[in-house]
Amino acid sequence: MTWFDWKGPRAGRRAALVLTAVGLVALAASVLLPALELGTNALKLCLQISVAVTAVTLFVSALFIHRMIEDRRQIAESEQRFRRAMEDSAIGVAIVGLDGRIIQANAAFADMLGYDRAEIETLTFFQITHPEDLQIGRETMMSLKEGMIHSFHFEKRYLRKDGTPVWAQLAGSVIRDEDTGKPLYLVSQIEDIDARKQAETRIAEAETRWNFALTSAGQGVWSFDLRKGGTTYSGTWVKMLGYAEGELDGDPDRWLTMIHPDDRERVAEADRAHLAGETPFFEAEFRMRHKDSHWIWILDRGKAIERDAEGRLIRAIGSLTDITQSKEAEARLIVSAAMLADEKERLKVTLQSIGDAVICTDAANRVTFMNPVAEKLTGVAADGALGKVLGHVYWAVDEETGQRIGLTRPSAGDRHHSDQNSRAVLIRRDDTRCSIRQMVSSIINDRNEFCGLVIVFQDFTDARALQRQLAYAAAHDALTGLANRSSFIRAMEEMVDLCRLNGGEHQFMFVDLDHFKAVNDTGGHAAGDALLKRVADAIRDVLGQDDIVARLGGDEFAVILKSAAPARGADAARSIIDAIRNLNFSWDGRPHAIGASIGLAPIRSDSGEADEIIARADAACYAAKAAGRGCVSAAPEGQAGDLIKTAPLAAAS
Repeated sequence: MTWFDWKGPRAGRRAALVLTAVGLVALAASVLLPALELGTNALKLCLQISVAVTAVTLFVSALFIHRMIEDRRQIAESEQRFRRAMEDSAIGVAIVGLDGRIIQANAAFADMLGYDRAEIETLTFFQITHPEDLQIGRETMMSLKEGMIHSFHFEKRYLRKDGTPVWAQLAGSVIRDEDTGKPLYLVSQIEDIDARKQAETRIAEAETRWNFALTSAGQGVWSFDLRKGGTTYSGTWVKMLGYAEGELDGDPDRWLTMIHPDDRERVAEADRAHLAGETPFFEAEFRMRHKDSHWIWILDRGKAIERDAEGRLIRAIGSLTDITQSKEAEARLIVSAAMLADEKERLKVTLQSIGDAVICTDAANRVTFMNPVAEKLTGVAADGALGKVLGHVYWAVDEETGQRIGLTRPSAGDRHHSDQNSRAVLIRRDDTRCSIRQMVSSIINDRNEFCGLVIVFQDFTDARALQRQLAYAAAHDALTGLANRSSFIRAMEEMVDLCRLNGGEHQFMFVDLDHFKAVNDTGGHAAGDALLKRVADAIRDVLGQDDIVARLGGDEFAVILKSAAPARGADAARSIIDAIRNLNFSWDGRPHAIGASIGLAPIRSDSGEADEIIARADAACYAAKAAGRGCVSAAPEGQAGDLIKTAPLAAAS
């Protein structure tokens, strides 16, 4: 039995077969020996040997049968344990043939790939392996077949039923024939490591981003570890100072010797304070000597991360950033700020001193500055205006329309936007008004962003009054206040253009006074001027508001009759003649009687130019004078040069 256990079931079976053969031979000998004529003793001996061999053979056969039964029981138990282990395993288990066919798979493996067991056992591992990982499976299968390896352990990607990849870790071995050693199939254990792989990927990506961020930001990392013998520096750190990687490692105090003498004491104190636990971390800005001897500015941040039981430093970590450019920029900024402050002060003094009012706003239209002139014109003190919305301080309207003048932002790209208005009226908080001339300019920064407005304005009240006076004088007769010749000619031309454009008809009157020269000769020019004023008032009184009356010069007047129908032109002319005749003018106690002759001409689309119409009316007026004065004469339907052949209209009553 011991020999059987040592040699195994196959050796036992071979021994049983040999003994059975020997027993059969002994049995055959016992049958055949009597036929042989041997001696009694020899025959007895042979029979005894045959019986002994047969007994041994039966005993061994019984033992073998018992052993076979025991082996079958153990094999059945082993198979049952393997099956239960396979079925109950939390990880996938698969038996794969040498052709790659999945002979058997447990539920965990099927669930991992989204199949049921029946489906997955119809596939090959080639069908469920990610295309990029097929080669590793083929190479492993080839090595197992050739006996180069007996087990395997690697990672690869499978494809789920829906086509998505999943990472798995495989571990297994080959099962071989006991007699020939030929591989029969593979037993694989498959563990789902997809979550771990994704986590590793995220960690690797984060580390890559972190390293890239540090490198891009020009940051080096240093690490102090007392157990490892000192301080180590990252490649970025040493390159920052012009050294080779590893050249500065070791001595934990060397960095202090490289600091600028003016900064060393301050940095050492900050380092001491952190090591003593007085500060939560170490931070300092200082200059360090580059290997080629120039100085660079460094921002150093660090923190102790491990101390021993007595509080002594064991480990610390930190970073260094090259801030030379920012420090240089900061220095330039300080100089620029000082220059800007000087310039701002000069501008402030200038604005305080000039005679124009100035108000500045920010992008939100809040007042940021007012000079004294602006305070005076608006009636609002600067202290009460700063920070207020512009409308609280400055409210300007158009002089003619009364509409508020809006102060709008410029359109995109209009960096030099400005708006000038000479017709503005400033309405103060107490409702008093003054005419102003304003210039509004936008403030645009170098990023093309709107930053506010600058409003410059002057008190234009006197100038505006003078402008109005000059404009009035340029368009009116100084003596009578009627329209003068030039403004009347413009009005006449506009009327002609309107008739051509819109049609319709109006009447033009040329009025010439009769016997006016006698008043000048007897009473003087003062009497003549007084009489002309009376005549102007008389003509104005008998006409409508829309009619235009002008003094063309001397004792000549002109009228554009707009308010009456064309057929009533003669009636209006007679009313003028009657009004002038009934003036009852006296000078120095002496009465003076004058009259008027009027030439009438239509203004139509076919009447020709303004000077032609005036010429026809002038000719008609001469005709009226020739007819005895004090009457109205209408111009003929013809050109200005035509002779007046028609009789004058009836004289005024």
